[in-house]
Amino acid sequence: MNVTPAHSAPPRPVPDLPFYDAVLEDFSAVNALIPRQLTSDVALVEEIGRYIVESGGKRLRPLLVLLTARACGVTDQRPVTLAAIIEFLHTATLLHDDVVDRSDLRRGRATANRLWGNAPSVLVGDFLYSRAFQMMVDLGDMEIMAILSHATNVIAEGEVMQLAGIGEVGMSESRYMEVIRCKTAMLFQAASHTAAVMASTTPAQVSAMRDFGLHLGLAFQLVDDALDYSGDTSTLGKNIGDDLAEGKITLPLIRTIHAGSRADADEVRKAILARSPDRFEAVYRAVKAAGAIDYTMKRAQEASTRALDCLEHLPRNRHRQCLEDLALFACARSY
Repeated sequence: MNVTPAHSAPPRPVPDLPFYDAVLEDFSAVNALIPRQLTSDVALVEEIGRYIVESGGKRLRPLLVLLTARACGVTDQRPVTLAAIIEFLHTATLLHDDVVDRSDLRRGRATANRLWGNAPSVLVGDFLYSRAFQMMVDLGDMEIMAILSHATNVIAEGEVMQLAGIGEVGMSESRYMEVIRCKTAMLFQAASHTAAVMASTTPAQVSAMRDFGLHLGLAFQLVDDALDYSGDTSTLGKNIGDDLAEGKITLPLIRTIHAGSRADADEVRKAILARSPDRFEAVYRAVKAAGAIDYTMKRAQEASTRALDCLEHLPRNRHRQCLEDLALFACARSY
């Protein structure tokens, strides 16, 4: 039986991280705009929409929009709208992901599909996509709309690529990096890219900020991959070993298969094919023995360093410093 929460979540606070301070007013404006844009004549749309957008998370992608826009010199309120658009696109992908993955837990709370079922979750995800595009039209910038429409298409392709790769024990590292570029890093890239375009800054700065988002997104995803084999449910807000149980191939597993001992590689292959959480402890030992967690963190650090290099194209100001701090945070976190 589906269970509807008795009360909606309280208003979202600003995350207690220092790089939010530079855009505190903007971030609060985004948090206020999002529920205003969730209005619908269909009560269930509002109910599920509010539940998912208020269910935690750091709203890193909207933060990236705000910091990039301000670092590049935008002074008006357009970045607030763009940040909300990016958050709606991200939230829509989460709703669809949880249905595809049959997930029960996200950010420490029950998923929407667990509470309301798959069909309402998918349809509300569609509503969020369409509302995001309505807001893009209101912005009135065809270049921004082109970037975001391309990004949503690539993200969908990434989802299909990941689905097609379920149980693919021979997946190469390069193919996996392409999957996470499309599925995860693309929206980070679109966030910083569109914010730089909004600033009407130089072509070199626009290109640099597009690449900054890409490398930042890769760093965050790679750290998530590592934490799936070194974190715990209470800090990650999801069940440890979920990717393994779903047959998803991530970099720690790929590295173990290609660089670990024959016994460790065989253990990982068997676990992927079995899709059983009961094998997690054995896989964890194999991944650790192969040095695959450290290897994954090293690749994340490389991505973070590339992101930092991109910032050399921006003028030095408080917002650029916060972008640097964000890139460093990507690899320093344990959650």
